[in-house]
Amino acid sequence: MSEKLANPAPLGLMGFGMTTVLLNIHNAGFFPISAMILAMGLCYGGLAQIIAGIMEFKRGNTFGVTSFLSYGIFWWTLVFLLVMPTMGLAEATPHAYMGWYLLMWGIFTLFMLVGTINYPRVKQFVFASLTVLFFLLAARDFTGSELIGTIAGFEGIICGASAIYLAMATVINEQYGRTVLPIGDHKKATV
Repeated sequence: MSEKLANPAPLGLMGFGMTTVLLNIHNAGFFPISAMILAMGLCYGGLAQIIAGIMEFKRGNTFGVTSFLSYGIFWWTLVFLLVMPTMGLAEATPHAYMGWYLLMWGIFTLFMLVGTINYPRVKQFVFASLTVLFFLLAARDFTGSELIGTIAGFEGIICGASAIYLAMATVINEQYGRTVLPIGDHKKATV
């Protein structure tokens, strides 16, 4: 008796994508950071991705476990980095230190990008654009450049939107049993 398991990737991708878009609308300069972004970071960006990662474990997907759990916890750490100083629990993190934090996430994401070699093109784009986003945000914090931060914001909106597209394409294509929204699947080579 085999158990059919649901695909948790759309849940994780939506949590990542929507939260990334909202944070980067802030980074692009459209509105200040607020409880809305922090709540999305804790709940949908954080908790939903952690749940998706745990579900990927059950499916035996090491890539899914590593990416969803890591980025879910990323959102939690980012929220705590922003909130803890306002609660008097820690000193605010200097921008240069945040640059190192974001650089480490960029390096991690670059390695995850290498792991997407056999995945659809849209998933490769999500990880490539996320790698660029982390490096741009690190550069912003290392240099203090508002322009780099604004560019990162717009690039982050594109990154988050690509994750939303992949999530919805996965759900819709599965529901219709065919490709309705293309994701750039690899063609199997024939010998």
